[in-house]
Amino acid sequence: MSSESNAVVTIDGPAGAGKSTTARQLATRLGYSFLDTGALYRTVALSARQLGIDWADGPAVGDLAAKLRIRFQPEGGVNRVLVDGKDVTDDIRAPEISQGASKVSALPEVRAALLGLQQVIGARERTVAEGRDTGTVVFPNAFAKFFLTATPEERARRRLLELEAQGRPAPFAEVLAELQQRDARDSGRAVAPLKRAADAVEIDTDGKNIVEVVALMERLVRERGG
Repeated sequence: MSSESNAVVTIDGPAGAGKSTTARQLATRLGYSFLDTGALYRTVALSARQLGIDWADGPAVGDLAAKLRIRFQPEGGVNRVLVDGKDVTDDIRAPEISQGASKVSALPEVRAALLGLQQVIGARERTVAEGRDTGTVVFPNAFAKFFLTATPEERARRRLLELEAQGRPAPFAEVLAELQQRDARDSGRAVAPLKRAADAVEIDTDGKNIVEVVALMERLVRERGG
């Protein structure tokens, strides 16, 4: 095995499938670091919005992505996201920024700018990485790969609960429609589309709690020597 394959566990899947929560808990159980690749794209989208850069402007957003200094800082069970020293953890979770992240992630210039950063982070230490293309593009030689799924309705329900907890309630139909639009955009983009890696273990999270899913993943990782 290469050093990369020994160091990384990937978790991919659509929005609301439970990637972030399971990845964070799995990393804790294994003693690995946690790489939230989606947070990187959200940060780029937020920064572009603040600077008045159109999310469809590939060259401009790509140039911005290459210049941003993004780092993660674990704090009290939360993976804080800092860009150029400023904490943007809560700001990048706004619904409009989620849509923006999906749009900028389709830009080849942005994906190229962030690919190296993700691989550098994964090379530093044993890492659990979650996103849309971590097992197919970012870490194709990862020694353990997972792909989480759930029905659109279940994923929309989970997203609605998150929004309510943040004090941002929204109609279920609206949340479901936005999620389906994002699914179509993520799966249909020309560069690094959302799809299951051929060697990834697919886990349907419908009807399963986080504890069950994390326990299953931990067992499989340890069986492979992780």
